[in-house]
Amino acid sequence: MALIAAAGVAGLFGMPAAEAQTIKAVMHSDVKILDPIWTTAYIQRNFGYMVWDTLFAMDEKFQVKPQMVDKWEVSPDKLTWTFTLRDGLVWSNGQPVTSEDCIASIKRWAAKDSMGQKMMASISGFEAVSPTTFSIKFKEPYGLVLESLGKPSSNVPFMMPKKTADTDPNTQIKVEDVIGSGPFIFKADEWKPGEKLVFLKNTKYKPRAEPASGLAGGKVAKVDRVEWIAMPDVQTQIGALQNGEIDMIEAPGIDLLPILAKDKNIKLFDANPLGNQYAFRFNTLFKPFDNPKIRHAVMVAFGQEDFLKATIGDPKYYKVCKAPFVCGTPLGSDEGMADVLNQNAAKAKELLKEAGYDGTPVVLMQSTDLAVLTNLAPVAKAQMEAAGFKVEMQSMDWQTLVGRRAKKDPPDKGGWSAFLTSWVSADIINPVMAGFFNASCDKAMFGWPCDAEIEKLRDAFSKETDPVKQKEIAMALQKRWVEAPTHINVGQWYQPVALRTNIDGMLVAPVPVFWNMTKK
Repeated sequence: MALIAAAGVAGLFGMPAAEAQTIKAVMHSDVKILDPIWTTAYIQRNFGYMVWDTLFAMDEKFQVKPQMVDKWEVSPDKLTWTFTLRDGLVWSNGQPVTSEDCIASIKRWAAKDSMGQKMMASISGFEAVSPTTFSIKFKEPYGLVLESLGKPSSNVPFMMPKKTADTDPNTQIKVEDVIGSGPFIFKADEWKPGEKLVFLKNTKYKPRAEPASGLAGGKVAKVDRVEWIAMPDVQTQIGALQNGEIDMIEAPGIDLLPILAKDKNIKLFDANPLGNQYAFRFNTLFKPFDNPKIRHAVMVAFGQEDFLKATIGDPKYYKVCKAPFVCGTPLGSDEGMADVLNQNAAKAKELLKEAGYDGTPVVLMQSTDLAVLTNLAPVAKAQMEAAGFKVEMQSMDWQTLVGRRAKKDPPDKGGWSAFLTSWVSADIINPVMAGFFNASCDKAMFGWPCDAEIEKLRDAFSKETDPVKQKEIAMALQKRWVEAPTHINVGQWYQPVALRTNIDGMLVAPVPVFWNMTKK
């Protein structure tokens, strides 16, 4: 911790905090966890982008570009990929970034991430060729190497020092091990959970020469300091933004957007035009959702519009969309979904009876502190009860839910049956990237679905390079998923960012990032 604090002070050359150019932002959640590999929660992902860099990154057009990597080559047999890092990359403590650091970081990320797990299954080994060059050796040609290493959102393959990356992936990293490779430094001694997080410009960071685009290009920190202010009440957020006490709200309440749109000192910015997707996640380890037929019955019982009306309200900011891989993308299709997501309670009741549902209560977790999620669980409860389920809804804040969903305790002993969350669309545009489609049993994300047919199709997709054949595989997988769902998509929605008009340079990206931003 002392190293981090010292590095931060040096980065400002002794400039008092009051004189530093500071952006104050209210993010969608408070930060109580610092490890973006241990959890997929987006606030930890956002934290990760402040502190760490990546080998590759996606630009605004969803093209994968090199980031920490300078050059790479692929052997003629396509089994060996060799990567060379850019010159001059150092950690925020001044130590050089090495091949060993990158190898350890890839391994830790791949142990947790859906896309990483699939890639690792085709890898035979790694080699540190030199301090700044390493290779990945594959057992067979693999079609998603750069797409995996440039994955834009949770989990992100952030590069960390080997000491940090050697932490067991199921154990959170320590505060003192938050040693970054990115454009900002975490000021650990100013962290006050429930109040604020502070980041300082990392003067040791070497950005790329290209212009910033999406999550790629030059990550130039143009302000000295960024503060994330914890402010859960949406009305208080709006008042603070209007009064100039804060500069940005990541996720302003949708119902308050008309008020903000009329304020000449505030602008609304659509940083993520592809939007987001709501998802209902099953815990398949325990009754009743260990039975795929019962999970399918929920998909029949659900209708998306009630979820979207309850949370978003304004049709300008939502879309009814059955396509699990997102409407408006190459794999966006509702093929095989004609009989689901129609809110057919009568049919769902018949299916529950056929499946032998015995009245086991569904322990449904509800997060209450994020406006875009709070009203989802009551809608799920109502639609499930209409179909004959018994539902016990338990309310908690989002960070508590994030911790609880990782537990495998039975639902009646502190565990859970289901919860609702949201994915940024860039996370779920194919079946290997989309974490909730991972059905590899114990290796899958929380919920731990186990389906050999889904995994066989995900394997086939990962090794296919022909887009036409990839779509055929994805549609076959989609039809199987309808029969044995790992989760249910319950609608697409859009969230503008609210900014003071003196803030410029925010990038169009699926993640809110603070490099390139200026304050007049």
